[in-house]
Amino acid sequence: MTATIDRIISERAPSLPARLSFTPAGSPPGLLDGAWWPRSRDLFRELPALTKVLDARWGRITHVTVNPTHWPVVPRKVPVAGRTVHVGWFAEEQDPNKLILLSYTAGRWDLLVIPPESDPAAAARLMSAAATPGGLLTASALMASEHTTHDAQETLWREEDWETEGGAVSANGGRA
Repeated sequence: MTATIDRIISERAPSLPARLSFTPAGSPPGLLDGAWWPRSRDLFRELPALTKVLDARWGRITHVTVNPTHWPVVPRKVPVAGRTVHVGWFAEEQDPNKLILLSYTAGRWDLLVIPPESDPAAAARLMSAAATPGGLLTASALMASEHTTHDAQETLWREEDWETEGGAVSANGGRA
């Protein structure tokens, strides 16, 4: 698949605040440090808003790594506030639903990346789950858990609709 991104439009578009959740400061370490819900799959456009928030919270972000599975274009460098953030990718080694951020002064953080097209309720659940102190689920495990929970809820709603629309089954297995 080939994708092109109009960098002129990306550079001129106003940057909206990043949608983030974090584990509380001083909490036990887990596999994730929080979650990020970008508005698009354009890293060139999304990373400046993300690093703006994180620079203030964690120190200057210098490198970001992603798995290219969900990113149509992975730029090597992204200009951020008069400097450059280097972007790398790992297809096999990195969870496709995770973003790794590196800072020379403060270390490493792993964030769940919530798909931009996610339903707001699902995104809220995922952001909360990723910010759980000491969480032991990987980014992909959280995403799978959300899909499983959503699918189970959809099935329950369909069964409830069927029951209320006259689809009840009698005790002997026939229609009531």
